[in-house]
Amino acid sequence: MEMTLVNQALTDVACDVLIVGMIQAEKGQESSELARFPFAQELDQALDGLIASMYAHGEFKGKVGETAQIYSMGRLAARQVIVVGLGSAEKLQGHTLRRAAGTAARLARSRGARQVALALDTSSAEGLQAVVEGTLLGVYRFQKYLTQQNTTRNIERLQFLSKSAEESGMQEALQRGIIMAEATNFARDLVNEQPAVLTPSELARRASEMAQQTGLECTILERSQMEELGMGGLLAVAKGSAEPPKCIILRYRGAPESEQAVALVGKGITFDSGGLSLKTAEGMQSMKGDMAGGAAVLGAMRIIASLQPAINVLALVPASENMPDGASYHPGDILRLMNGKTIEIVNTDAEGRLALADALSYAVKEGCSPIIDIATLTGGCHVALGGRRAGLFCNNDRLSSELMAAGESTGERFWPMPLDEEYLENIESQVADMRQTGGKYGGAINAAKVLEHFIGDADWAHLDIAGLEFVESKYHFLQNGATGFGTRALAEFVLRRAEQ
Repeated sequence: MEMTLVNQALTDVACDVLIVGMIQAEKGQESSELARFPFAQELDQALDGLIASMYAHGEFKGKVGETAQIYSMGRLAARQVIVVGLGSAEKLQGHTLRRAAGTAARLARSRGARQVALALDTSSAEGLQAVVEGTLLGVYRFQKYLTQQNTTRNIERLQFLSKSAEESGMQEALQRGIIMAEATNFARDLVNEQPAVLTPSELARRASEMAQQTGLECTILERSQMEELGMGGLLAVAKGSAEPPKCIILRYRGAPESEQAVALVGKGITFDSGGLSLKTAEGMQSMKGDMAGGAAVLGAMRIIASLQPAINVLALVPASENMPDGASYHPGDILRLMNGKTIEIVNTDAEGRLALADALSYAVKEGCSPIIDIATLTGGCHVALGGRRAGLFCNNDRLSSELMAAGESTGERFWPMPLDEEYLENIESQVADMRQTGGKYGGAINAAKVLEHFIGDADWAHLDIAGLEFVESKYHFLQNGATGFGTRALAEFVLRRAEQ
């Protein structure tokens, strides 16, 4: 797809569909609001006051994501116009621009548009990047296995209009938006892939291929190497599967003179049946997405390798299936994990924390700090936060603030959760250093307290993204299916940390 940044009169932009952003105006303020956004005013003048009239008669209110279609009738070089609401001018932010751009671009594609121009409020580099991201995220589709492909034609050319197109940083913002969105869509492809194809071995192969393309160092630990390291958690989870486990390790050396490194750890359970503590059929339906944390880490590393910040990053994705078999690990087993600590197994469907524990221990052994793990870990976090924000558990206030800021900037938002010492009582064991689960209440917190045993003295954050890996229907700029949640937020955090 060809993508360009242009500064051109709205009336002269030749395309199938021209998308113009409109601010939500209070009654009686239509003209002043249009005047504040040059593209909107320019369109209104070209159409002899049609836009102002639509506002005045309540036919278009400018609410976020609201759309209206207008045929230009030869008054513009564009064949058709889609106006899209941006909401209140005072609340205009990157997430709003992503939603508006993605919604309108998807509508343009459904109308058969091959050439689309977007004239949203892209006077700043940040705004332009958000529009580019929203557009590319919005038109994403996973159609690999459709025997009859969607007859809707794909967009072949995108133009992003900006009155500041020639200013410093705008071309960089365009490229950064493309890199961010394409890496997120790479993560979405991994999560959307069928589990019969995306085995741990295939996930490792795709990670290795991506690393080779982007210049990352890649190491894949095999079962024998995990045994030498004492990765008792990951190995136990894999015992019931015919597929061998893999531990994917990627390295980015952006500051080779430094020994410090940030660690990103993503849960890579490519299918989770629950093991011997078998899930229900309904509960198993979406479990190909139990590697969404790992996909986010791989996507983030693709961004980092492309943008090349001056920082070192170690990425770990412990990958396995969790399946029932005569060789499966059992409730009642006691495992010894890589850092030497023991854990009493209560429920084999709480396998993610076991795989993560070994990967966290590896990051500690490498001397990394901070360490950030991301995982579809607990249904309890989904219940608590409703699938709109991820849970953020953190032992360092500065790190927590940085992650919150990165989440707000990218629209992949988090919410702070407690790590009080009292919760340790829930995972006390009489026969091991800890229990694997802590009962019905506070499940997401109990899981975080288990992970806390494996981070040593490092600054650490745990992101529980359960409920955010998929959307069941079109939501904002997202097509139904995988979201790639966490990809851009993790990368944004690393990029900002590199600038400090």
